[in-house]
Amino acid sequence: MNILAGAAPAVRTIEDVAPDAIPFDRLMADQQPVILKGGAADWPLVRAGLASADAAMDLLQRFDGGRPVVTFTGAPEIEGRFFYDDSVTGLNFTGRREPLTALLDTMRPRIGEAAAPSFYVGSTDLDAYLPGFRAENDLRLDHPMFERYLASIWIGNRTTASCHYDMSHNLAVCAVGRRRFTLFPPDQVANLYPGPLEPTPGGQVVSMVDFAAPDFDRHPGFRDAMAAAQVAEMEAGDLLFYPAMWWHHVEALAPFNVLVNYWWNTSPAWLDTPQLTLLHGLLSLRDRPAPEKAAWKALFDYYVFGDPDRAAAHLPEAARGPLAPIDATAARRLRAQLLHRLNR
Repeated sequence: MNILAGAAPAVRTIEDVAPDAIPFDRLMADQQPVILKGGAADWPLVRAGLASADAAMDLLQRFDGGRPVVTFTGAPEIEGRFFYDDSVTGLNFTGRREPLTALLDTMRPRIGEAAAPSFYVGSTDLDAYLPGFRAENDLRLDHPMFERYLASIWIGNRTTASCHYDMSHNLAVCAVGRRRFTLFPPDQVANLYPGPLEPTPGGQVVSMVDFAAPDFDRHPGFRDAMAAAQVAEMEAGDLLFYPAMWWHHVEALAPFNVLVNYWWNTSPAWLDTPQLTLLHGLLSLRDRPAPEKAAWKALFDYYVFGDPDRAAAHLPEAARGPLAPIDATAARRLRAQLLHRLNR
């Protein structure tokens, strides 16, 4: 049981959202988590799941394109929490590739069984693996911000995705079952005690805190994170929006659960991922003497985190180079310079 369930403030809810009236501009302007109640209630998958887990699985199998998906299986003892083993150098579950239909057939007779293994399919591209699904089950993303986005599906029994962040904005659809998202703003990173950069249970760094039984001696700052948390309790057909970089702990609460999500960024496509910058910062900055680190922090504030026009404002346009706004051509040029220096 998540210690924050019923204790943390609830995420704001907008009732009775029509599928063609999702307030995307407002969501992006506010940059806060919001539940859009019933925004996908008309999906055939939602209706099938309300009828039975078998009906939902039948619908999914109808769209199975036959390509093997990555599936995770954990022993009953992990109680659905896909995480590390005791050494924190390995994981407490196994992964393999198999057809989605095969996994669902394995799950069927064990749905609702107290001692069943934990089954999970995470972040699987809908168009590649379930062709035709979105022709019947989809959101109306007729907004300029969705010029580039990824639609994915997540399937499993009672599972927990440990608290982590994503670099994209997220619109999540609770399509079958029930979900609980516990969300934290990005400034709570230290109070969530991130784990190793690798390996990770699902590709992103996760919190080492056990939300069911926090160890406050080892993780005392988690009390402060709790004070900043918001909880979203989702029923089938509900949508949840939350901004990029927000930490989220995700619990699937029904015997069978399906989530569909849409990831997108509003940044230009030619920008590199800041995760690379973070890794290079560990290599080049973290272990320098404190006075040097302070000086570099001032430079980063000036060139990167401050007013983007200030550093070049006093220079002639022809002399601004990468200090000018970066377009696709400038990005290629700058990337080539970086690769040349890294490969010296």
